[in-house]
Amino acid sequence: MSTQGVDHLTLTEGLALDWESQDGRRDQLSFAALKEFSARFAGLLVARGMQPGDVVAGMLPRTPELLITILGTWRAGAVYQPLFTALGPKAIEHRLQLAGTKLVVTDSVNLPKLDDLLVRPVTVVVAPAARAAENFDFWGEMAGQNPDFPPVMRRGEDVFMMMSTSGTTGLPKGVAVPLHALRSIYVYMRDAVDLRPEDRFWNIADPGWAYGLYYAVTGPLLIGHATTFYDGPFTPESTYRIIKRHGITNLAGAPTAFRLLIAAGPNAASGVKKQLRAVSSAGEPLNPEVIRWFAEHLEAPIHDHYGQTELGMVVNNHHGLAHEIHPGSAGFPMPGYQVAVLDEHGAKMPPNVPGMLAIDIANSPLLWFTGYWQQPTPAIADNYYRTGDTVELEPDGRISFVGRADDVITSSGYRIDPFDVESALIEHKAVVEAAVVGKPDPERTEIVKAFIVLAAGFEPSEALAEELKQYVKRRLSAHAYPREVEFTEQLPKTPSGKLQRFLLRNQERAKA
Repeated sequence: MSTQGVDHLTLTEGLALDWESQDGRRDQLSFAALKEFSARFAGLLVARGMQPGDVVAGMLPRTPELLITILGTWRAGAVYQPLFTALGPKAIEHRLQLAGTKLVVTDSVNLPKLDDLLVRPVTVVVAPAARAAENFDFWGEMAGQNPDFPPVMRRGEDVFMMMSTSGTTGLPKGVAVPLHALRSIYVYMRDAVDLRPEDRFWNIADPGWAYGLYYAVTGPLLIGHATTFYDGPFTPESTYRIIKRHGITNLAGAPTAFRLLIAAGPNAASGVKKQLRAVSSAGEPLNPEVIRWFAEHLEAPIHDHYGQTELGMVVNNHHGLAHEIHPGSAGFPMPGYQVAVLDEHGAKMPPNVPGMLAIDIANSPLLWFTGYWQQPTPAIADNYYRTGDTVELEPDGRISFVGRADDVITSSGYRIDPFDVESALIEHKAVVEAAVVGKPDPERTEIVKAFIVLAAGFEPSEALAEELKQYVKRRLSAHAYPREVEFTEQLPKTPSGKLQRFLLRNQERAKA
């Protein structure tokens, strides 16, 4: 954090942000201080020519300045656009051009990424001094602004966030989020996360992506609850330290992070055992082994939640609602949403038959997505938004996640869920992570191929590969085990942590 802001960030009454840096420094930001700083930042925007509805991007790590930028943008009636700090110049340029972004707030580390942009927005830099004359110094500009900036009033249909899809396939598409999406965000925090006044809340997800911005920033602050920022890389050691030091009782994140906690072993978890009241998982399906491990070694209930950048969260195993929890199930539709499982012709599928998850537009009052920003949206038709994810409807109304439509493997006439095979694989003590895809095969159409990241202490070998094949075969079926196993150091993922199976699938198709 810039030293200009330190003296102002020590108010603790009505805590809004509990922040810790990578090197162990810690500070807090109250709602009163946040109001003052957001007002000053709104004044900065107006002084630099920003109007209500203009897009302001933040490319900052998880620091108090990031929160000030987000809230100040909204106070000025402008639209906030998140830029993940690991994005490269081309990805940044695509997002800025798509949104017509007028101003970017960044730091000295990320500033060089803007050097070669064809059209460079106004740039504000969080640094002791702006690097060049065309850049404005964040705290220097803030100091000259009025601490009383009345918030600009906007309507429910006005855009207040400009998101980009995570790019699992193809170029990211723009998603304009209207203000009335706050209703859906509120219901998720209340019913699914079950955030209570006495909780200490930490969502590990980076606010550079939807789950972090929606539910690590907007959600808790919307209900007057503090959030936690850790400005450092994810490691099991740092995660357990933050949970213990900050007294975290309500935790949220992605299965990728939770699987790495498991890989660190039970001893690492012992210091926070029984401390977590509720844990929420989103981004990709939650493997049953993760649920069992959290119950045994942390004595914490971890529930799977499903959503998209376009929708927010819509199907959840709710911590705050009374319903049965089944491992492997995404849960029930959140209040305010009606879902259906459709075939390729748009007909509703009966229970236990795979189809595409769709949102009933007419009967989902909290649905806010109406189409991609300045792009056609073929996924919306016949009063349904089709998510592109393959699921099954259970007889009691639960939704079981199968995978992206392209992920489902067809082998010798069988439809094989890659998630089931991956879940079986990570139950083996040698496996930290697994990705399963269909490899083209002239006899079977496809065969199941597994890519494996091994746990510490295990080495790749033909014997281990055969052991893993038989391990899955005994747990699933004779047709659903991986006929090929490839060991790898890491799996391809989006910056938000989603597994990119399509890259592995395309790789196998190219080889064939």
